[in-house]
Amino acid sequence: MTDQAEPAQGPGASGPGPDGAGFTYRGAEQELIVVARPEARLRARAEGVRSAAGADVSALDMFLSDEQLALEPLFGSEERLSQAAAPPTGAEDVPDLALFYRVRGGESRAEELRARIAALPGIDTAYVKPGAVPASIGQVGEESGRLKEGAPVTPDYSGRQGYLRPAPEGVDAHWAWQRPGGTGQGVTVIDVEGSWQLGHEDLAAKLAGVVVGTPLTDLAWRNHGTAVIGVIGADRGEYGITGIVPDTVTAAASFQGVGTAPAIHAAAERLGPGDIVLIELHRPGPRFEYAERDDQRGYIALEWWPDDLAAVRYATARGVLVVAAAGNGAESLDDAVYERRPDGFPESWRNPFNPSNPTSGAVLVGAGAPPPGTHGRDHGPDRSRLAFSNHGARVDAQGWGHEVTTTGGFWDRPGDLQGGPEEITWYTDTFSGTSSASPVVVGALAALQGMLKAAGQPPLTPERARAVLRATGSPQQDAPGRPASQRIGNRPDIKAAVNRLVPQAVGSGLAERYWDELLPYPRELPPRLRLFVAGAWRNLNHPSPEIRQAVHTAFAGGRPEVRVWFSDDEIVGLVITG
Repeated sequence: MTDQAEPAQGPGASGPGPDGAGFTYRGAEQELIVVARPEARLRARAEGVRSAAGADVSALDMFLSDEQLALEPLFGSEERLSQAAAPPTGAEDVPDLALFYRVRGGESRAEELRARIAALPGIDTAYVKPGAVPASIGQVGEESGRLKEGAPVTPDYSGRQGYLRPAPEGVDAHWAWQRPGGTGQGVTVIDVEGSWQLGHEDLAAKLAGVVVGTPLTDLAWRNHGTAVIGVIGADRGEYGITGIVPDTVTAAASFQGVGTAPAIHAAAERLGPGDIVLIELHRPGPRFEYAERDDQRGYIALEWWPDDLAAVRYATARGVLVVAAAGNGAESLDDAVYERRPDGFPESWRNPFNPSNPTSGAVLVGAGAPPPGTHGRDHGPDRSRLAFSNHGARVDAQGWGHEVTTTGGFWDRPGDLQGGPEEITWYTDTFSGTSSASPVVVGALAALQGMLKAAGQPPLTPERARAVLRATGSPQQDAPGRPASQRIGNRPDIKAAVNRLVPQAVGSGLAERYWDELLPYPRELPPRLRLFVAGAWRNLNHPSPEIRQAVHTAFAGGRPEVRVWFSDDEIVGLVITG
C-alpha cells in the first residue's frame, strides 16, 4: 500500500517539520566576528593582543582582559596564512583573511560586546552571526508504523531513487555510470555541516572521516549529514541505495568548535582544483531580524555574511567548486532587504546575492518538486519551485526538494523507510529541503568532473560549472503562485552537460555482431540492443520491437547489412539493408 501524505497548504508547501510542527536543531552556536583594521595588523597571543605595525591597541587588550574574552584568528595566524600555498589565480578578489577574528567567551552578551568592541582602536567593525542549521525540512504526515524494527537484511531501495534516472525526471546518473569517470573517480567532496553517522553500512567503505571540527552529538544533526553523504556517494551494491557518484571520495567538516567560515576554509585547503565543497547550512537573515524560527522563514544562504563570503571566495579562487543550499526561507534573494548593509558589516561589503556585485563563485541551489506521483505524493508540477525554497537571479540550479531516498533516519527519529535498533542500517524516503537538493547537484558535478578527468580534459572551474548548469538541464516549470520567473534554475542533466562540454564526433560502420539485452546488468540500465561496430560495442537504449526484430532477421540471414551511426558508444542512427 502506498504511503500518502497531503501537504499542509497545497502542493509545494509541506513542512517545515514533522507533522507541521517545525524542526529544532540543537547545538548551533552564534558567532561574534571581529574585523581588524589593516593598518593595525593585530597579533592575538596567549599573553594578549599586540600590533605588528606598532599601533596602540592597549585599550583592546585591556578590554579583552577585563571581560575575560579571547580574540582568535578566524582562519589561522597571519604567519600560517602566509606559509600556505601560493595565492591562486583570482585570489585578488579574496578579502584579507588575516583581518578576521572570532571572540571566545561572553556568548550570552554577544550583541552588547559587539558594539563595545567595534568602537575600540584597531578594530574596523564587528558583527554577530546567528547559529547555522541544516537546510532541511520535514515531510508532513509520516506514519511511525512504517518502521521495520530489527529488519535482518536491508532491501534494495535503488528503485525508489528517481533522481538517478534519465532527464527530465533525474540527472541521468545511469548514463554517467556507463562512461569512464562517470561514477566520480578521482573527485573528492567535503560536506560542511554538523554531524554524520560515519559507520553507516552504505557509507563506511569510502567515507574518509572528519577533517576539521567536532561533530555534534544530536541525532537530528547526525541523520541530516548521513542523508547528504548517501545521496552523493553511497556504495553500489545489492542492498540499500546507490549514490549518484559512488566512486567519489567523501569527507566531512564540522563547524562545531571552529565556526562556519573556518570550516569552509579548512575544507578548501584540503582539496585541489575540480574537487567540491558542499555547504549544507543556512541561518536566519534580516527579514525577521535574524530570529530563529521553527518554520525557517527568512533563512538564507551563508555567503551573505562577510567572513563566510571570504571563505567561499578563497575556495573558488583555488579552483574548488563550492555548492551551497540557497536556504528554505521562502525568500526572494533579489529583495532590497539584502542590499542594506548591516551596521556591523565592513563598509567594503556588497550584497553577494546581487548579480551586479562581485560573486562568491559558489553554485547556489534551490529546491524543486519531484515528478508528481513519486512515492505516491504530489508536490506540484515537476521541477516547479517548492514554496519554502529561496529563489532569485543568484540561484544557479535546482535539485529534488522532496522524496529523496537516502541513508539515515527521519529528522530525530529512526528511518521512515527502514528503522530498527541499529542506526547504521537506517534509511529514509523523505529527505527534503534545499539540503536534499544540493547533494543532487553535487553528484551531477562530480560525475562531470570525473568524466572530464578520464577524457584528459581540465576540470570545470567554478565559473564554468555555473555556466554549464545554467545553459543545460531540464528547465524549471511554472506552478500556481510559483512561476518559473521565481528562479531556482534547471535540474542538472549530466548527459546534456557532457555533450556541451565534450562534443563527440559521429562515426559509422557495419555491425559485425549484436547482443540483445532484454534483462540488462546492472539492473538500473534500460533494455538495450548492442551492436559491435568499429571495434567497440555501441548501445541503442529502449529499442522498439520493430527495430529489434529487423536486426534479428538481418543477422539470421547470414549476410547482415546493418550500418550504424554512433557518437561515443551511443547509437544515433541505424539503416538495415539486408
